[in-house]
Amino acid sequence: MAIGILSTLLAKSETILGSGHSSVVSMNLFVALLCGCIVIGHLLEESRWMNESITALAIGLCTGIVILLTTGGKSSHLLVFSEDLFFNYLLPPIIFNAGFQVKKKQFFRNFMTIMLFGSVGTLISFAIISLGAIHFFKKMSIGNLKIGDYLAIGAIFSATDSVCTLQVLNQDDTPLLYSLVFGEGVVNDATAVVLFKAIQSFDLPHINTTIALQFVGNFLYLFISSTLLGVLAGLLSAYIIKKLYFGRHSTDREVALMILMAYLSYMLAEFFYLSAILTVFFCGIVMSHYTWHNVTESSRVTTKHAFATLSFVAEIFIFLYVGMDALDIEKWRVVSDSPGKSVGVSAILLGLILVGRAAFVFPLSSISNLTKKAPCDKIDFKQQVTIWWAGLMRGAVSMALAYNQFTSLGHTQLRGNAMMITSTITVVLFSTVVFGLMTKPLIRILLPSPKNRMLSSEPSTPKSLTVPLLTNGHDLEAYESDRNLITRPTSLRMFLSTPSNTVHYYWRKFDNAFMRPVFGGRGFVPFVPGSPIEQNDQQWQ
Repeated sequence: MAIGILSTLLAKSETILGSGHSSVVSMNLFVALLCGCIVIGHLLEESRWMNESITALAIGLCTGIVILLTTGGKSSHLLVFSEDLFFNYLLPPIIFNAGFQVKKKQFFRNFMTIMLFGSVGTLISFAIISLGAIHFFKKMSIGNLKIGDYLAIGAIFSATDSVCTLQVLNQDDTPLLYSLVFGEGVVNDATAVVLFKAIQSFDLPHINTTIALQFVGNFLYLFISSTLLGVLAGLLSAYIIKKLYFGRHSTDREVALMILMAYLSYMLAEFFYLSAILTVFFCGIVMSHYTWHNVTESSRVTTKHAFATLSFVAEIFIFLYVGMDALDIEKWRVVSDSPGKSVGVSAILLGLILVGRAAFVFPLSSISNLTKKAPCDKIDFKQQVTIWWAGLMRGAVSMALAYNQFTSLGHTQLRGNAMMITSTITVVLFSTVVFGLMTKPLIRILLPSPKNRMLSSEPSTPKSLTVPLLTNGHDLEAYESDRNLITRPTSLRMFLSTPSNTVHYYWRKFDNAFMRPVFGGRGFVPFVPGSPIEQNDQQWQ
C-alpha cells in the first residue's frame, strides 16, 4: 500500500513538473521519511541494536528501491545532492552541538591524548591509506587517477564516524573512554577536512621539498587559525550578551544572537578559506563555557534543546539521503561492466582502514600511558580495542569529500571517479551497518556494565560538584544542588581528592582571575534585580 501511494505521488510530481510543484512533492515525501526515521528509531531505542544512523540508511535504501521501480530505473533519490547544502547548512549544527555539549573538564583533562589521536593519528591513517591506494589501485587500472586523487582518498577515508559507539558507551561508567572517542571523532573530522583542503590547494604532481614544507605550513596555519577564529567568535558573543544583557527585555534576542553568532563563525571560516569544522567546534566550547551562562534560565533551556534538535535532524537527513543515493543508476552504470573490480576496490579500502586505524591507536595509546601516573587515567588494552573499533565506521563527511573530489558538475562519467564514488558508498554502507550492528555485542564483551546498574534512560549517578569528571551537563547543572549525592568508589574518591597541578588547574586559576570577569560565565552573570537566573546562581556559589 505504501509503495502504491509513493508511486502515485511520484507520478503526480512528474505530471506537474512544468508547474514547479515537483520540488514541493519531493520535500513532502522527504520530510515524511524523516518523521518515519524518528518514529522507527524511537521504537528500536530499547534494544539499542539499531541507532538512528542505521535506521535512516535502511529506510533510504528501501525508498531508493521503490523510486527506482516507479521511475523505470531513472532515479533513486528525491533530492539532488548539493555540497553547499551539506557543508553550509547540515554540517554546522552537528559540529557546533558537539562542541556545545562536550564535557569540557574531561575533554581538556585528556586534551593531549585527544589531539594525539585526532591529529597525529589521522595523519598516520592518511599516510597508510594513501600509500596503500597508490600501491594497489595503480595495479588494478581502475581509471586515470592522479597523485592528488590518491592523497584525497587518504583524507576521505581517514575521516571517521563514531556515532554508533558513542550511543552504546555509557559516559558515567567509562568517562575516560567516552571522552577520548568523542573528542577524537571531532578533531579527526576537522583534521581530515583541513588535509583535504590543503591537498586541493597545491600542485602535487610537481611536488618537491619546498612544496612539501609549504603543505605542512599551510596545514598548521589552517589548524591554528581556525581554532583561534572559533575562540574569538565565542568570546565576542559572550562579551556582547554579558554587556547588553538582552534577557532583561527579550529572551528571543539573546537566543537568536547565540544561534546567529555560532553560524557566523562557521561562515567566516569558509570566507577566509579556513577549517569551518574546527572553528565552529571551538566556538561551541567557548559559548557553552561563557555565553550560555550569561543568558536567562529560559534561554539556557531553549538553546540547549534547539542546538541538539537541529543536530539530530541534520544527522538523520544526511544518512537518509546517503541511503537513497547509494542506488543512483548513473554512478553504477559506469562500473557495471566490472563489478568484481568495484568490490575489490571497496575491500581494499576497508582493509586499509582497519590497518591504518590499528597503526596509530595501539602505539599512541602506549605513548599516552607513559605520561599518565594514575592507573585510572591509563588506557588499558580493552579500551584500546574499543577506540580502534569506534573509528572504523565512515559517514557523511567521507561522502561529502568524495563528492567534492570525484564529481565534476554533478557528473561521474569518468571511470576512475565513478569507481571511487561507488566504492565510498559501499564502504560507508558496509561500515555503518555491519560494524554498527556489531558494536553493542563487542562492547558488552570488552566492557561489561556493572550488574547492579539499573536499566534506565536517565543516569543512575547524578553529576555533582564533587565529581568533576563530567561537566557542562546543562540540564543537570541547574538542579545539581538539589540532588542527593551517591557515594563513589573509595579509590575514585581518593583520586579526586588529591590535588594535581595540571594544565587544567592553572587554566582554571587564569580563567577565574581574568577571563570570567570580562566575558562572564558561571558565577559571573550580570546582576539584574528580579532576574530568575540570579537565584540559581546564588545556589551554585
